[in-house]
Amino acid sequence: MANKVAVMALSGGMDSTSLLLHLLANGYEVHTISFNYGQKHLIELERAENNLKYLSDNGVYVKHIVIDLSSAMSSFNSALTDENMEIPEGHYEEEQMKMTVVPNRNAIFSSILYGHALSIAIEIQSNVEIALGVHSGDHEIYPDCRPEFYNSLEHAFTIGNWDSELVSFKLPYINGDKVTILKDAGNSIDKLGLDFDIIFSNTNTSYNPDSKGRSAGTSGADIERILAFHTLGKKDPVQYVKPWEEVLSHALEVEAKHNEVKI
Repeated sequence: MANKVAVMALSGGMDSTSLLLHLLANGYEVHTISFNYGQKHLIELERAENNLKYLSDNGVYVKHIVIDLSSAMSSFNSALTDENMEIPEGHYEEEQMKMTVVPNRNAIFSSILYGHALSIAIEIQSNVEIALGVHSGDHEIYPDCRPEFYNSLEHAFTIGNWDSELVSFKLPYINGDKVTILKDAGNSIDKLGLDFDIIFSNTNTSYNPDSKGRSAGTSGADIERILAFHTLGKKDPVQYVKPWEEVLSHALEVEAKHNEVKI
């Protein structure tokens, strides 16, 4: 068994996939949990499975389970789960992106992760870390991605459980953004001897992919991802509805307009 053990949420998106690679590159035994919470972009779970198979084919085994929370969370007021609400388009920092917040989602996920991590820790009588790919770029729109939220949550879990000294949170990206996450993923991929394009073609960031699973390139999450790849001089290998040049041009236009409004 590895000396370091982590439990993490694997959404199939860019951030959690990068986190998985980060942990593996740093010698962790990783237990991943994916959640079906009634999200419209359920393609992300399929992409997560694709990457886990790719890792397995390359001799890297990750323990994985999928937990169905759709009956509990699909009724939540969010554009990500409500079929009557349209996914907003535009810059990821704009006010309308609050429609993509799923109430209490990260608290629910973290509670399950904590229970799972604590169970493993008690069984093996060793420390287990709960790793999350949340980052500062999400603070403005997503209050449950802020450091103070996780500090409070960890405190509550600590005083509410026996043997809680065995479990702690690990948030390596909390002070970063999509660019730093993508850069870290590149370093991890190199260390693990994997293929960058295969890994990221097996991810989904878009909240409104089409029926074929192709990213729209128009949601706030899309824009943030596209700009991160562009900043690092990379072409995103995930499949978009339109050619890369067009989705990049649109993202740069949205960013320019947003900056003009801020000024």
